[in-house]
Amino acid sequence: MRYMAAYDLMETMRNTNAWLGATARTVGSLPAFALMPNPAMQLLAAWGTVTERSFERMVAKPDWNLAPIPGEDGQDHLVAPEVALARPFGDLLHFKVQGRSASPRRILLVAPMSGHYATLCRSTVASLLPDADVWVTDWHNARDIPVSEGKFDVEDYTLYLADFMRHLGPDLHVIAVCQPAPLTLAATALLAQQDPEAQPRTLTLIGGPVDPDAAATEVTDFGRRVTMGMLEQSMIQQVGFGQRGAGRKVYPGLLQLASFISMNAETHGSAFWQQVLRTADGSASDHDRHNRFYDEYLAVMDMPAEFYLSTVARIFKGLEIAQNRFTVRGEAIDIGAITDVAVKTVEGGKDDISAPGQCVAALKLLTGLPDSKKASYLEPEAGHYGIFAGGSWRRNIRPLVLDFIDANAGKPTPPKGKGRRGRPVQPPVEPANSLPV
Repeated sequence: MRYMAAYDLMETMRNTNAWLGATARTVGSLPAFALMPNPAMQLLAAWGTVTERSFERMVAKPDWNLAPIPGEDGQDHLVAPEVALARPFGDLLHFKVQGRSASPRRILLVAPMSGHYATLCRSTVASLLPDADVWVTDWHNARDIPVSEGKFDVEDYTLYLADFMRHLGPDLHVIAVCQPAPLTLAATALLAQQDPEAQPRTLTLIGGPVDPDAAATEVTDFGRRVTMGMLEQSMIQQVGFGQRGAGRKVYPGLLQLASFISMNAETHGSAFWQQVLRTADGSASDHDRHNRFYDEYLAVMDMPAEFYLSTVARIFKGLEIAQNRFTVRGEAIDIGAITDVAVKTVEGGKDDISAPGQCVAALKLLTGLPDSKKASYLEPEAGHYGIFAGGSWRRNIRPLVLDFIDANAGKPTPPKGKGRRGRPVQPPVEPANSLPV
């Protein structure tokens, strides 16, 4: 009960701050105060506007809100997300481009379950849609999942990914972003052992902790310092009253958000105050740069406790993937069993979450895969977010990934002999700063 009380206390604090923001906005905007102009009242209303929006966004799931895709027929085709496969802890979501024929490139984007919704990869999806049919793993907020649905740990996550790949069939290309990289590698190896025909054609791992010990970061240092008992006592709470998942043990999204913000508190505080000033002088807008970023950043979801704890215990502390000792329901998963799936790793030179070396370690585990099907790339100036959603992704990484997919598709992928956006297909050439395999 004490953990439920703590969960409800956090939600009460969030609600209270949202209410204070709404009250300040209302009072500062009263017409009576316009009779005697006072900058303080404008600042009060602006502070309330920004505060209310910030705290309300913490419990709102963002919309995908994807722009129409221009087609070769000269028309703009609307994008409609639809559930292709429903599961209690996460759905397989397909982005149907209305009026467009199916694309030969079929991509499954494995989004992280790390505190934010899959919409964190919105720009990644948007950049791939003009050239491919795209599916994404849409993980659910644990606070909305009844206790009767049972547990969800790293083994269940791996089985979900294997099921999604089976559902989509072998003519598939998988891209895993950050946290799911090691488990996506394990899911592919599971298919190699149990259902080889269901394996994807290619697997691209972007900035994931396959071997956390390969390069130290604050994340890996934290994992070494704390014990599992300390984590369970300090991070895990039970979903409170009023939620569908009442009683379920979770790593609360609000607690995760507090940790995120504390890492760069001064930067976030400055951004908040600058937005207040812009709101006060009328230069802020509903979809300005600040709101676009923080509407997504502040939208957090609860993570199942068993998933969070098993990730720390087995992936970071136990190094089960890094040492090829991972098991699923008692069955040993041999990553060396992957012999046909082409694998590429992508890392950012300035990634402070999954530092260079952690992801490329996957290639050493692929002992059954010929070197011709292995590739790696290091983007020297990119940080963690930039390698899958920033400028580095758009300018450099995305074209390389699509070339890698085409080179290992098993047949000419683009229709009518054309490549990305109508350009002739050229054999991919790894850039000079690709890491040697």
